[in-house]
Amino acid sequence: MKGYLDRIEENRHAVIIVEEINKEFIIPFNQLPKESSAGSYFDISIENGKIISITLNENETISQQQKVDDMMSKIRKKNFGSKFKKN
Repeated sequence: MKGYLDRIEENRHAVIIVEEINKEFIIPFNQLPKESSAGSYFDISIENGKIISITLNENETISQQQKVDDMMSKIRKKNFGSKFKKN
């Protein structure tokens, strides 16, 4: 199962979103792989409603970041600036 690191709260808790089951998990930040940051994707095992293993999926993280970068690039190309004149 895949999940991603949505955010880190108070530098102590990590919020992991697993879209496949439409669930949010909050785990201690120190249980994440060291290279993790907001937006990182993980391979996750869940038993009895708890995450029992979590490993960083670098390929998925890079792939998803590229999608975001591509979308932002398209948005920036469409934005021709403000319609208001500067004085």
